Amino acid sequence: METITQKYADLTNYINSKPIKSHGQRRLEVLSPLDGSLLCHVPMSTRADLDQAVAAAQKAQPAWAAMPIKERVQVFFRYRHLLEKNIDELTALIQEENGKTWTEARAEVEKSIELTEFACSLPQLVQGELLEVSKGVECRVERYPVGIVACVVPFNFPCMVPNWTIPNAIALGNAMIMKPSELVPLSTMRLAELLKEAGLPDGIFNVVHGDREIVEALCDHPDIDAVSFVGSTAVAKQVFIRSSSHLKRCVALGGAKNHLIVLPDANPNMTASNVAASMSGCAGQRCMAASAMVAVGSVQHIIDLLCEEARQIVPGKNLGAVISRQAKERIERYITEAEQQGAKILVDGRNAIVPGKEGGFYVGPTVIDFVQPTMSVAREEIFGPVISIMRSNTLDEALAIENGNEYGNAASVFTQSGGAARYVMDKASAGMIGVNIGVPVPREPFSFGGWNESKFGVGDITGKSSIEFWTKLKKTTTKWDAAARTNWMS
Repeated sequence: METITQKYADLTNYINSKPIKSHGQRRLEVLSPLDGSLLCHVPMSTRADLDQAVAAAQKAQPAWAAMPIKERVQVFFRYRHLLEKNIDELTALIQEENGKTWTEARAEVEKSIELTEFACSLPQLVQGELLEVSKGVECRVERYPVGIVACVVPFNFPCMVPNWTIPNAIALGNAMIMKPSELVPLSTMRLAELLKEAGLPDGIFNVVHGDREIVEALCDHPDIDAVSFVGSTAVAKQVFIRSSSHLKRCVALGGAKNHLIVLPDANPNMTASNVAASMSGCAGQRCMAASAMVAVGSVQHIIDLLCEEARQIVPGKNLGAVISRQAKERIERYITEAEQQGAKILVDGRNAIVPGKEGGFYVGPTVIDFVQPTMSVAREEIFGPVISIMRSNTLDEALAIENGNEYGNAASVFTQSGGAARYVMDKASAGMIGVNIGVPVPREPFSFGGWNESKFGVGDITGKSSIEFWTKLKKTTTKWDAAARTNWMS
């Protein structure tokens, strides 16, 4: 009988800065999408495991919160240095467990460094307010941490999305329990080690592995004060409803169907290269990927260039793998269904095989034309390197198609007309807008987040506006001068 070897030791939970074996009996295989090889096994934890993590966080958080923020952020100055020092190791790990190209994986770590740099600036942003509101009477506003926060993160960015929450939430005085995706748990465990090396006190960052059972337990736990979630819309809704029903604050980011509107006056080469990069970057496995293109009027020359660009994107070379065999099969079903419904496949990425990595999970770039807005490929999030082209005669028709989809993460317009760009900026129903940009992700200090079915809850978990989510306000009014003139304000 053939023995299957694995590269890494089986994982444990990470509680109070120690590896802690799960009470759960179930384990899942973690496979590399690059070649299908076994990396390790990850435990499916129980509520008893979560109770251990919460107890550790409760014990550690008061002392951490009592520390001045200028002292807390010193940990993240050191953490930033460690991310930079270990960038090649982290890049390799992301590539191995997620399937990204080296360049894409490295960009994740570089973005994590930027996120950490922003957290280091928080002392300048949360200094509070003080005003003498009447003679001898002062009002003061100060920010306090929420307490124990839980973060559920997805498979598509094993390093970046955890760092959407880790630096800001923890620097602001909270203790955290993170549930990484069971498909890519290794990167989060390495981040935990780097945080410990940076000097983060025991119990402030904990990792509990698992699946739906643990997510539900995080939503239900009476001692968890806030929950953030990033993943599919269906699950985001459930997490928001369940957390809110237990009176927690919650922001849950869901899926997307991002539309790129291409006008006839768009710069042809820039548009084609941007659209191709947006639809295929990270193998299309990102909620900011171009999934639908609305071609307005006479833009066939741009579509032809887009196809040329797509044919230069080669699986295993400059296109990474999708996360699993199930994902590959699902993506290819969407393509086949569109073809059966009358759409035209201009570039076909089905049945992609990378020589030497026949066990990997690859889908080539796929361009589908003459898609109708009612088709599944036009309405649903495919999460693969696939773009569906819909035709319209006017910009208003294009906006009607964009606004008719249930999601609202991002939308972009490609044009040389400032007036047309402004019109789309005003009318598109999405939280993040791009002009001649295929992936309109805001950079720090601006926050990430969409509208409609792409986001549930108030506030953000990244950028400057995340301060509102990760903290609560205390308002104090004081009067010491008994001789001060008294009026209705004092």
